[in-house]
Amino acid sequence: MRRPPVPPPPPTPPNPPFDAHTARRLRTALGMGPEHVAYGMRVSYGLPYITPDHVIAWERGTMAPSSTELVALAGVLWCEPCELKGRPATLREHRAARGLTAEEVARAVGLELLVYVRMEESGEWRGTERQSALLAEALQLSLADFMTLTGLDGKLAGLLRGAVTTRWQAYVRPVSKMVPLNRRLLEGVLQELHRYYQTQLAATATWSDGSAATEASHTGRDFLDRIVEHFWRRVDTGIPHTNTNTR
Repeated sequence: MRRPPVPPPPPTPPNPPFDAHTARRLRTALGMGPEHVAYGMRVSYGLPYITPDHVIAWERGTMAPSSTELVALAGVLWCEPCELKGRPATLREHRAARGLTAEEVARAVGLELLVYVRMEESGEWRGTERQSALLAEALQLSLADFMTLTGLDGKLAGLLRGAVTTRWQAYVRPVSKMVPLNRRLLEGVLQELHRYYQTQLAATATWSDGSAATEASHTGRDFLDRIVEHFWRRVDTGIPHTNTNTR
């Protein structure tokens, strides 16, 4: 008995990718609390339903503002909307960025539509190596994006944290197995990440001033939490950064 064709999902456009870290940083720099941002969006931009809980959820990454909300948020934070847009991070966001339908991507990678849609909904790519290569081609993925979508970011983050907190030389080979980069570039990037963390962050944890030590500890944790982002930023430039702003 033939199965009926699977209907395509409804054409509901996803929210634009949102840079939660930048939104939080800009709000803090302006000395505003979530309640101030919510008030500004309600009064100045006619969005009466916005509450501080919305702002907090956006900054935590548990929700993303709609296009209209993004424009209003940017206005309150005195920035351009593009400054609050992050890079596509999910299958659905990458597909939308390329203007493709779920059916087109499913066909390109050789998956049944329903199977592909379930992967989009779960946010977990489970294709074969061949299908992963076809996905990278169809969505024009960078190496960084490909690793994120295929679930390798967590493992890479663990290796990079080990490299900056212990001996970076011991992690050149394991990282190179995951990331096919020029060895000299990879060594330079790992060495610079290690140098920056050890001289600028790890050392400050021993400061005697309590508030300074707390701030330094927070900065160090933030750096380690975003270690994959710092890694790709240096790889993209082709040269190690000597001055790093972790905020």
